[in-house]
Amino acid sequence: MFLPILYGFLLGTALCLTFGTVFFALIQNSVDNGFRSGLKIIFGVIVGDALFVLAALLGTSFIPKVQGFEHLMAVVGVLFLTAMGLVNILSGTPRLAYPQTRFGNFVYYFSTGFFLNALNPVNFISWVTIVAYIRSHLHYAPGQQYGFMIAALIGVFVTESALAYYANRLKRLFTPRVVTLFNRTTGFVFLAVAAQIAYTRLYQPITQMMNW
Repeated sequence: MFLPILYGFLLGTALCLTFGTVFFALIQNSVDNGFRSGLKIIFGVIVGDALFVLAALLGTSFIPKVQGFEHLMAVVGVLFLTAMGLVNILSGTPRLAYPQTRFGNFVYYFSTGFFLNALNPVNFISWVTIVAYIRSHLHYAPGQQYGFMIAALIGVFVTESALAYYANRLKRLFTPRVVTLFNRTTGFVFLAVAAQIAYTRLYQPITQMMNW
């Protein structure tokens, strides 16, 4: 049981070091608004990942079949990422308005992390692929599968917490010019992911249906 847990933790750590939308949003918010804001984003990411992992382990048969649901989620994801990308690029150093109450503050950052993670179909596919691999190739028993995936989620949480903490500690290195460049880079990453989702999840299926 030790090896599945170790491998799961290492996998979770590796997944965090891919330069995706969550990575850039986490670093950006931690630098701009402090470690606690980054931690709230991480909670949103973890909840989204936990739902994906649960669906992958239990199977998706219990999820209602809604025609066009996947395409609808892809559209929402594209719009969400495009909006965030444009805000970062056009404003340079964005200061988005959010509620000042503790609860409103938590909801703002939590929902940012959750939707950045949940609205990218690639994340769900990744977790399903991982579960399929440990079942078919590593032949893990059910207990080992749950241990592996729980350890992976812990690895995600620990690694992203470390990224948020050290990003804020290095805040003095982020001059206005560096922050502007970083935020615009983040914006282009968001737009690139939105374009990738639009092409693979919307354009390609539509052209195949119409036999173009």
